[in-house]
Amino acid sequence: MQQLVIGASSAIAQAIINQGLKQGDVIVAVSRKVSDQEESSTGTHPRWLQCDYTESSIEAVCALIRDSKMSFDRVTICNGILHQESFSPEKRLENVSISHLDTVMRINAFVPLLWVKALKPLLRTNKKPCVITALSARVGSIGDNERGGWYAYRASKAALNMLMKTAALEYRRETTLVRFLLFHPGTTNTPLSKPFQKNISPEKLFTPEYVADRLMRIQSELSSEASIQFLDWQGEQVEW
Repeated sequence: MQQLVIGASSAIAQAIINQGLKQGDVIVAVSRKVSDQEESSTGTHPRWLQCDYTESSIEAVCALIRDSKMSFDRVTICNGILHQESFSPEKRLENVSISHLDTVMRINAFVPLLWVKALKPLLRTNKKPCVITALSARVGSIGDNERGGWYAYRASKAALNMLMKTAALEYRRETTLVRFLLFHPGTTNTPLSKPFQKNISPEKLFTPEYVADRLMRIQSELSSEASIQFLDWQGEQVEW
């Protein structure tokens, strides 16, 4: 199996890469910095490509991939942001700022769409089925929003869901071999969720390895009938 893992420096991406290498997959990993990750126990290692996630950089990476003639079974987009030193999720309207909205929307929604755009010439000519996965979140569900708050993050994940659904419909008109998955991993023990774990019970705080295992199982069992699905780590549908 050949996998493309984007946003490869994140904890979940690292777990996906490690598990893929253990089962003998060929991995192409994309991140801002090229990793010096050692070979796995099977003697394999990912091919690392550097990208700063600007539109031109994304297109350059995809051009390299096209030139390599690789044909992917899975593309997993792990880019995401919830907080930085300069901002946290907004609890009230008074906390909303345009700079925060711009940053979170660009990373969580627009960057994944740029990857789907740039990869289209390659993936639509794939000779085998391919699953494109983007990491979404239940808080991006409009129907499930009963608590409010977290304006930028909620909006960015809702936007991601709509952008990916729209792209999936376009892809389906040109190839029936590409399917899309929006994946809600649950609360995972990563730097992204670290400030918000205090009230999470231990059994509901997942390791990146567990999440990677669940995701890869769901990807392998994904129905070919729907162009896109929005599923959680249990494989259950999340309300749009």
